[in-house]
Parts: sequence; structure tokens; C-alpha cells
Amino acid sequence: MTTAPIVPDSEHRGLLDRLPAEMRDYAMLARFDRPIGWWLLFWPGAWAVALADGVSERWPLIFWLLLGAIAMRGAGCVYNDIVDRDLDRQVERTRQRPIASGAVSARSAWVWLVALSLVGLVVLLQLRPLAQIVALASLAPVAAYPFMKRITWWPQAWLGIVFSWAALVGWADMAGEIGGAALLLYAGSVAWVVGYDTIYSLQDREDDALVGIRSSARAMGRHVRAGTGACYALALVLWAGAVWQVRPDPLALLALAPVAVHFAWQVWTLNPDDGANALARFRSNRRAGWLMFAACLVVGTTLG
Repeated sequence: MTTAPIVPDSEHRGLLDRLPAEMRDYAMLARFDRPIGWWLLFWPGAWAVALADGVSERWPLIFWLLLGAIAMRGAGCVYNDIVDRDLDRQVERTRQRPIASGAVSARSAWVWLVALSLVGLVVLLQLRPLAQIVALASLAPVAAYPFMKRITWWPQAWLGIVFSWAALVGWADMAGEIGGAALLLYAGSVAWVVGYDTIYSLQDREDDALVGIRSSARAMGRHVRAGTGACYALALVLWAGAVWQVRPDPLALLALAPVAVHFAWQVWTLNPDDGANALARFRSNRRAGWLMFAACLVVGTTLG
């Protein structure tokens, strides 16, 4: 078996390559060089606004959710790297991260974390009171996430809890409550996150085994394709339930067909032993997010 070269976790290119070296280190610490992360954090909130028929009237909310996703994903990455700096030094893909490599001190990283969190605070103040409360409730699972890989084989499930939270925030801001549709949309997003982050963690299976880091990719073993497919199938079932709550019409469920086809393509073409293949399938979930947003938009705007 030939293993593809490890894709480094931190790369600089494009606009980031033009930044001064010190600024570049902080940009990379917040993963500004890897926008896929904030896209994945943003999408569940955008879905909630679209499914609740709020895109035309509440379009500024979409903007605030996007800005919040960029800032808070960055803050989360900084916090994760502070906690994981010793582990990161032992994994080939992550040893060049700014803190692990010594390019940024832990003290400076805390200052950067506070700055990013202040941007998140500005976004929080744009939300309605219930949505603010829901958003603040996410801080506890966010703080606990970096430790999950040390105590459970399924840290991807905890990441799903965190990365799907915007669905609850967006729905609370739109509807002033969290009903069945919101909970089903959220639960489906959790299953989606477990699926795509299992694919992502395939890149680290060998290093994770040596260091003792647990992951769903290691737990699934040779059944990783079937396991990922099951996660995606569960996500579709739960999303279908959310759609049905909003519009109980079999035709409405057809809106999910494009994202279902995309998931099938991901699983069918996934090569668990090829890191580059796994990374490409993981990144393709940005398209999955667009397809799900289109589905929610179609359903939400045809409520009448």
C-alpha cells in the first residue's frame, strides 16, 4: 500500500503570503488560510434562517452569522492550539502550527484569542435576546472540545455538537423559540459533522495511534466508508424530518436530492488510505453546505 504524502495543516498562500511574517503567523493560528472551517461552522445557521423563510427579510442576520463564524472559528482554533500544543508537536501534519513550532508564544496566543472573541461579542449584540442566550450556552461545549480526543473515541461527535450550534442560534433569532424543526436540523448537522470530520481525521490515523489520540476514523477501522455513509444517511433522515415539520409535502423532500447525491459521491470515491483524497472529500462539504442551503431556501420560500 502506498501512502500519499502528508498534507501540512498550516500553509500560506494567496493574500496570506503577502503579509509580514509575524502577522502571517497569527492569521495561520486562526486558520484564515483555511476558510473551509468557517464555512462549515456558518452553514447550519444559514440553513436555519433559510428554512424559517428569513433570507429576504433578515439578510443582515446571514452576514452577522458569517462574521461570527469567521471570528469564533478563529478563536476556537487558537484555544485548541494552546491546549494541544504538546500533542501537535508529535503529529507530522500539525507540528508546524504557530504555537507548536514556537513562532507564537502561548501568552500572545491568549491575547489574540481575546481579540477574536471581542469580534464575536459584537456579533452577539446584534442578535435577539433568546438567540444571545443560546449562543452563550455554546461556550461550555466549545471549551471542552480539545479534551475530548483524550477521553473518548468519538471527539467528532462533540465537534458536531459545537459546529452545529449556529442552527439553534439562527432559528432562535428567527422564530423566537426552538421547536422540533430546529432540533431536527441541528441533530442532522451533528451527524453530518461526524461524517465529514471522520473523513478529515483519516489523514492522521497513523500518528494518532502512536500518540494515543482517539478518533472516529480509528474507531471505525476498515469500516470507515460504511460508517461515514451511515452518518450522512442519518443526517438526511433528520433533515427530511425538519423539512417535513416546516412543509409536510412529499415534494418538499425532493429538495434534499442534490445533497444526497453529493454525499453518495463522497462515500463512493473516498479512499481511506490516501490523505489527499480524504482532504479533498472533506473540503467538498462546502459544496454540500451550499446544496443544503438551496434546499432550505426552496422549502422556506414556498411555505405559502
